Amino acid sequence: MHPLYIINMDNYIVSARKYRPSTFQSVIGQKSLTTTLKNAIINNKLAHAYLFCGPRGVGKTTCARIFAKTINCFSHTAEGEACNECESCMSFNENRSLNIHELDAASNNSVNDIRSLTEQVRIPPQLGKYKVYIIDEVHMLSQQAFNAFLKTLEEPPRHAIFILATTEKHKIIPTILSRCQIYDFSRIKVNDIAEHLAYVAGKENVKYEPEALNVIAQKADGGMRDALSVFDQVVSFSQGNVTYKTVIENLNVLDYDYYFRLTENMLNCDISAAVLLLNEILGKGFDGHHILAGLTLFFRDLLICQDPQTIVLFESGKAVREKYLALSKLCKPYFLLKTLEMTNETELSYQLNKNKRFALELLLIKLCQINSPSNEGEDKKKTVIEPFLRTEEQKTPPTQTKTETPPAPQAGKKFGTVRINETPEQPTGEVERETVTDTAPAQNQSFSKDELMKAWREFTTASTDAYLKNTMQYVTPSIVDGCAIEIEVCNPKQEEVFKSKLGDLKTFLIASLKNNEISISLRIREEDAGNNLFTSKDKFRYMAEKNPELENLVREFGLSLD
Repeated sequence: MHPLYIINMDNYIVSARKYRPSTFQSVIGQKSLTTTLKNAIINNKLAHAYLFCGPRGVGKTTCARIFAKTINCFSHTAEGEACNECESCMSFNENRSLNIHELDAASNNSVNDIRSLTEQVRIPPQLGKYKVYIIDEVHMLSQQAFNAFLKTLEEPPRHAIFILATTEKHKIIPTILSRCQIYDFSRIKVNDIAEHLAYVAGKENVKYEPEALNVIAQKADGGMRDALSVFDQVVSFSQGNVTYKTVIENLNVLDYDYYFRLTENMLNCDISAAVLLLNEILGKGFDGHHILAGLTLFFRDLLICQDPQTIVLFESGKAVREKYLALSKLCKPYFLLKTLEMTNETELSYQLNKNKRFALELLLIKLCQINSPSNEGEDKKKTVIEPFLRTEEQKTPPTQTKTETPPAPQAGKKFGTVRINETPEQPTGEVERETVTDTAPAQNQSFSKDELMKAWREFTTASTDAYLKNTMQYVTPSIVDGCAIEIEVCNPKQEEVFKSKLGDLKTFLIASLKNNEISISLRIREEDAGNNLFTSKDKFRYMAEKNPELENLVREFGLSLD
């Protein structure tokens, strides 16, 4: 049996009480606030009312008690702490001080309770300079109690100091807030909690693993009292040997190793393994919403681990941090952003979903497909099309063309033979055609009219030129001889637009149809001249030839053809 348990139960004190701070210096994670309070005591600049607000278990009531003891101390230390030797300090430590009064507003929230308190305020202290009134959970006071307290709080006797503590500042009426100095206590950092737990474990002769204390610190959610309570619970469960395994088993925490395995399945596009692992997790009794929340947090941690500037936001032990860093290097930012987006959307709609298990399985299937070869091909396809559709003003000057022969194309990789995106700067259309012709492996694959139309539609959809896109939707190319393609346009303006994009179009068709011998010709359709008119001026001239009075009408009324 561990020595911690060979004790008399009548003498046992929980760690949250046994290791409760008794000086400002021993308060964890609130250094700026404790420094301010010490300076106020040293400089004798004490307010008559203070409001300590913040999350549970971060030291509000503790700091109130330390403050109350210190201002009545007869002999302060050089650091502004209570001496713990004078009569005032000793009476406080022995819980017999008559200068400190505590009121729990959760159970004493009526007008009569406040009136009883205000009557006591009139009595001066018997020992020391101040009488301190600590009102905990002050937001629980009724509206009438607040109103009865206002006058006393605004103009108390010189010997009275009020310290109000609350976890919900927004519930306190503004007239109370305006009469107090407000101190906002922050959540205690995970590393600070873990260090304090290690200190307590050393004092109690408890063996521990750093990762185990880190899990307890994260479970406490910034509250030291909660962390110490959980620590006592785990120590009892593990009989004085706090390991990572015993902590996650006792606290029913989902082991981060499951998230590592799920992410590896996603990177490997292994849907079966991911779904089976989810079944294993659910079989251990974990709630689906808990799994979703943990998965979202896991991907968030991986994302911030990729940037040296944001890695400080990741609070964990050294061993765990190294695992996250190693995995984050294998993940692309696009993958992590997409997973965060999809898990967040699923989490928002999870409670309304009747088939919750299927929602989780569907999410994992989608996450496993992010890095699938088919999606990768689509991404490559977009990167190849994009430079072809830039305007002449957006294109950069030609750069030296790469001459090394690319590797043989992989099966199923539609654009694997095109080497356009090897350099940040894109060459002009003429150089692009030379690049494909000179460096790509010999290709002479025949193609059908349907395959030509499919590639034509792909180029049309990706085009950023509104007129070109509109024109291509109503123009149908035709195969005139083997790999010779003819485009029939309606007028010279359309012919001019196609000529400006002919190099890009040809390069794209060569890559898409896998045929280096493709040639493209343009032809204006031989039909009625009126049907070939494109601009407003062309149409007007055509109509004016048939009706000369139109020109007189334009001159008379000053009409414009633009």
